[in-house]
Amino acid sequence: MSTAAHAAPSRGGPLVRFRRGRAEDAPWVRPAFLGLLAVTTALYLWNLSASGYANSFYSAAVQAGGESWKAFFFGSLDAANAITVDKPPAALWPMALSVRLFGLGSWQILVPEVLMGVATVAVLYAAVRRRFGAGAGLIAGAVLALTPVAALMFRFNNPDALLALLMTVAVYCVLRALEQEKGAAKWLVWAGVAFGFAFLAKTLQAFLILPPLALVYGVCAPGAIGRRIGRLALAGLAMIVAAGWWVALVELWPAASRPYVGGSQNNSFLELTFGYNGLGRINGNETGSVGGGGRGGGQSGGWGETGIGRMFNDSIGGQISWLLPAALILLVAGLVVTWRAPRTDTARSAFLVWGGSLLITLAVFSFMAGIFHEYYTVALAPYLAALVGMGAAVLWEERTRWLASAALAVTVAATAVWGWTLLGRAPDWLPWLRWTVLVAGSVAALGLLFAGRIDRRLGLAVAGLGLAAGLAGPFAYTLETLGSGHQGSIVTAGPAGGAMGGRGPGGGGMRMFEGGAFPGGQGGQMPGGQGQGQGQGGQMPGGQGGQGGQMPGGQGQAQGGQGGQMPGGTPPQGMPQGMPQGMPQGMSRGEGGGGGGMGGLLNGASVGTEAKAALLADADDYTWVAATVGAQNAASYQLATEKPVMAIGGFNGSDPSPTLAQFKQYVAEGKIHYFVGGSESGTGESATGTGEDGGRMGGGGPGGGPGGGNSEISTWVSETFEKVTIGGATFYDLTQEK
Repeated sequence: MSTAAHAAPSRGGPLVRFRRGRAEDAPWVRPAFLGLLAVTTALYLWNLSASGYANSFYSAAVQAGGESWKAFFFGSLDAANAITVDKPPAALWPMALSVRLFGLGSWQILVPEVLMGVATVAVLYAAVRRRFGAGAGLIAGAVLALTPVAALMFRFNNPDALLALLMTVAVYCVLRALEQEKGAAKWLVWAGVAFGFAFLAKTLQAFLILPPLALVYGVCAPGAIGRRIGRLALAGLAMIVAAGWWVALVELWPAASRPYVGGSQNNSFLELTFGYNGLGRINGNETGSVGGGGRGGGQSGGWGETGIGRMFNDSIGGQISWLLPAALILLVAGLVVTWRAPRTDTARSAFLVWGGSLLITLAVFSFMAGIFHEYYTVALAPYLAALVGMGAAVLWEERTRWLASAALAVTVAATAVWGWTLLGRAPDWLPWLRWTVLVAGSVAALGLLFAGRIDRRLGLAVAGLGLAAGLAGPFAYTLETLGSGHQGSIVTAGPAGGAMGGRGPGGGGMRMFEGGAFPGGQGGQMPGGQGQGQGQGGQMPGGQGGQGGQMPGGQGQAQGGQGGQMPGGTPPQGMPQGMPQGMPQGMSRGEGGGGGGMGGLLNGASVGTEAKAALLADADDYTWVAATVGAQNAASYQLATEKPVMAIGGFNGSDPSPTLAQFKQYVAEGKIHYFVGGSESGTGESATGTGEDGGRMGGGGPGGGPGGGNSEISTWVSETFEKVTIGGATFYDLTQEK
């Protein structure tokens, strides 16, 4: 098998080297690479502002970090530093710096994410082309850029974009260390630094691919075994330093002078790391979560069916799996071709590194019983794309051998059939494309059987047809994703109806599973509910029992839906049938309250002008202009006013912060102006205004989250202070006692 040379760059000035690339490159190589980056940038920037503040939970923290360096360091939800997000803050830092430099806005928050996506494509290209050539690098980069979930998350402000970039950088550094003994320690140290900062983006998920990378280096790297182990130890030290400096400062900082660690139950980042964000994601025991875990063994649980087929199911398949069968086939083929190579062969090492990263992440995602969302699968995209590019290049070089050409044909045929299957899950969306993919893929597969026996140009044309057939489906899904905005905590790529549950308001929406259960519910219950049927049990988090199924912060009784319908009608488009009976009043596609509700838990909303004016009145006299249960509700008001709003209970409303005693002290000291409840009766004008698509979901009066302390705060507020209605929203003026 031939290899790509590792020659020095061409001579000349920086501009010449940038434009021309390596001296030995064909004239088309550098323009093609720059064109790939330019097209990726243009696609990802197109219609970017349609997502607004995207996930307002993180956008509020970005706004806070743009105002306060203390909030920047800790990742606080508000500039007054009441509570942090439920992740470490590294993913917030680029966005917060952008906001600090250019002001608060959608582009200022999301452009850094786009740049991370373009950088990931560039690093992936560089990693693949070093050993397999420019063609393989271009294929890998294009596959990554056109993966639907990548196009979604590299335009969204969750931590996953930075995580994907840093994982790709880490793999690149390890591959450089595998090339030669000289300079290997330097590259491994940089890999350790990348892992450390990836931990500061999304904690333990950063370490999923550590075992295969360390094992491959330990076995396949040049040099004596002692030296290899020593370099790995040095890389581990670099990783600990890169991640540990921030962890140590947070743990050693006096708790009274820093924000509460969101997502934890004991104000400890270590507890958050190893509990809610760690082992809890694997075994489903997530204290403070609103959802339960899957039961494994192919059974359906609170976060969907687990098992080996999870990445291919109705919910996740269209996000990531278009080329997953191809990647797995090409991984096996690449290892077969390179199996007899020397121990230090870098081609085989590359297949082992990328393949090991894909398989271990795939296994964890398939069987984890805790919180799992479709967009997590963006972590798979660089590994999958690399294997497709490398495997295609290796088999093309070996195409004169019958088995190699047959493997190419099988890969293209399997990809076409699977694309046909995925497109069939949204039968009313571009129905012609489904059959076009199948026919083009079948023709290309037949031609590739004879790729080693036909003219090279004709063979390239056939291979190009196969590549186009494989990318047509994900490209169409990606264009659909780019053409619409996505807001909220749970977002999916592709057309509505292309995934189970589709997209709710703004591309987010609420997930439900078999039997119409919400995450953590059973057979049509709300999370934590035990009763069944109309108006019995079935509380939303923070409900207080009795009749009706309350949303977080809701007090109104349920109005019985029939046959799994939303109250007063059928489910919104893209929402599966089987909605629980006894949903709260106002939970519909029409107008509804924003102060409480599962909509408030998962999505932010626009703030009415009257509410905004009330909060801004004398705002500088208070530390927090308002407090409300749940981070998304707080974020909506904070982003509208650019003033601190306290998120009682953090994201889920379940964190024990602040306590009732602390809240009373804040009120006594005049630090909080308003407590924001829900809309009047859940049917009037929304507390936060109706969303752009009218898709907010209602709540009632002041509510507590799942934590008992938050319910106590709500009760104390409603019993002690005057209620005022502002634009249909329920506020409690904490300066006016009854």
